[in-house]
Amino acid sequence: MKRARFTAEQIIAVLKEHGAGATTADLARKHGVSEATIYNWKAEFGGMEASEAKRLKSLEDENAKLKKLLAEQMLDAAALRELLFKKMVGPAAKRAAVAHLKAVMGLSERRACTIVDADRRMVRYRSCRPPDTDLRARLRDLAHERRRFGYRRLFVLLRREGEPSGINRIHRIYREEGLTVRKRRARRKAMGCRAPILVEAKPNARWSLDFVHDQFANGRRFRILNIVDDVTKECLGAIPDTSISGRRVARELTTIVARRGKPGLIVSDNGTELTCNAMLAWCKETGIDWHFIAPGKPMQNGFVESFNGRMRDELLNETLFFDLNDTRTKLAAWVADYNGERPHSSLQYLTPAAYAATLSATDARLRNPDQLRRSSVAPPAPLGVQTTETLTVAG
Repeated sequence: MKRARFTAEQIIAVLKEHGAGATTADLARKHGVSEATIYNWKAEFGGMEASEAKRLKSLEDENAKLKKLLAEQMLDAAALRELLFKKMVGPAAKRAAVAHLKAVMGLSERRACTIVDADRRMVRYRSCRPPDTDLRARLRDLAHERRRFGYRRLFVLLRREGEPSGINRIHRIYREEGLTVRKRRARRKAMGCRAPILVEAKPNARWSLDFVHDQFANGRRFRILNIVDDVTKECLGAIPDTSISGRRVARELTTIVARRGKPGLIVSDNGTELTCNAMLAWCKETGIDWHFIAPGKPMQNGFVESFNGRMRDELLNETLFFDLNDTRTKLAAWVADYNGERPHSSLQYLTPAAYAATLSATDARLRNPDQLRRSSVAPPAPLGVQTTETLTVAG
């Protein structure tokens, strides 16, 4: 704003000269202004004293400041409304919010950073990390191949391929690529205390049985009988059919027992296929103990229920089945992958087959004392290192 040549006191003094009898032309020539300016002064300051002019000037300045403050508050409120549905958590989100305010509302970077409560150095920062193009591409390929796997299992698969990156780096890239798996249903919270289920840590200590329902592409429904080893988490059988009776369950169990051996205990619910006379007769013939859970308490059969959830999430909800032959083929491929390739979180991310092999090797060493004694002998000391026994013999 251009600074005025005359103050309010000087203008009032000129107007007093005009009131004393000086002509307008003489005053304009004396003070170097036009006659129109004299008349404008008279319209604005006519009849006022110097003190009144000062007070008017101060009121005008205060009014201008209040208008400026109000305008700034209204601008801040409008900017906040622009960011109402944006999450401003973390540096990246704040950078995006500042860029949005600068582009949409034309605010300066300083003003936008003040509204967002962001440091200007943080907004101007540019990451120096490498792009990791190959790692990102491989992670996307694995995530598209295993659409229901989270970053922990994808990290295990990458480690198998020789990727040296840590899990935190994989998690960051996983989030940046937008590969987060969304849960299909809310998880129920556990209520009360849970007593641990005591099971001997060896294969065939206990099996669990349950049924899963699904339908073909034409709408016809079918069932799957799942049999799981509770210790090794292996899927011993997944038998699909439109109808599975108690006799069919007995035949399938006989086949699995002949291939794998007798279990110490079998756990199931109280379905009619599992409580019929055929199953009771089979248990009596084979001498296998059968435990039925309490009615309406599926959590007592949690191992196979967890397996059913994984099958539902990773296979049934992701695959279209056309007939029984197609279902058997796809189910067999998935079971083979589940037992031999898929890392299991409760097994320290080993596969069920690898964990079962570890238990079998440990059980074999415990059954063979000579092998256990040989494995317990300490290895020879490195060159140049003398053990306590050697020093004792040497005197």
